[in-house]
Amino acid sequence: MKFSPFLFAAGLLLSSLSFSYAHDATDAGGEPDLPHTSKEWKIWAYSSAAPSFIAQRALVLDAGGDTLRAGDNGWTCMPGNPRGISNPQTGWKDAHEAMSVCADAASMAWMQAWMTSTKPQLERDGFMWMLHGDMGEDNTTPMVMKKSDAADPSQWIESGPHLMLMPKNLESLANFTDDFTRGEPYVMFPGSDYAHLMIPVEGYYRHQPESSPVHPKGQ
Repeated sequence: MKFSPFLFAAGLLLSSLSFSYAHDATDAGGEPDLPHTSKEWKIWAYSSAAPSFIAQRALVLDAGGDTLRAGDNGWTCMPGNPRGISNPQTGWKDAHEAMSVCADAASMAWMQAWMTSTKPQLERDGFMWMLHGDMGEDNTTPMVMKKSDAADPSQWIESGPHLMLMPKNLESLANFTDDFTRGEPYVMFPGSDYAHLMIPVEGYYRHQPESSPVHPKGQ
């Protein structure tokens, strides 16, 4: 087997994440009992997309780009749901609807390219945490926001907690699967400028059953 520094680095990062971090970051017990429109709730919801050792010093931005909390570790946490808030009067239903995300500087450059429909130009591989998961994507085609719009509904995946790796070199993804049902790292948007590696962590299949014969469904 050919050695891949890319995969090895991802493995080292994942090994530092124990189940307790993933659990604590998304445990409703840590959620403040405040309106979801409040600054305090938003800071919790957005920053808990990452493990606490990253979240506690990260910059936190609101949906409009306003700073909710200053940070000093180079990471930025914010809502990532391009659909917007379903009920602006009461705020996000929960952190899952917000699609909270915490990104390093390289992944912030990727997100900027994504939002402006331009090709990402990264100085290095980027990492992005989403421990609250997302509201669903067509794994084959960027910017498909409804399952009914997916060309192949079987390719729709609503993710639970995961880490993403945005590669500087898209060719580094060539030997990874695009099958999201197996529980292993897989490529989202394969063949596009926005292809990236999805790395599931504990609880990834909480919103959509895993269909791999290797593991029981729903785990």
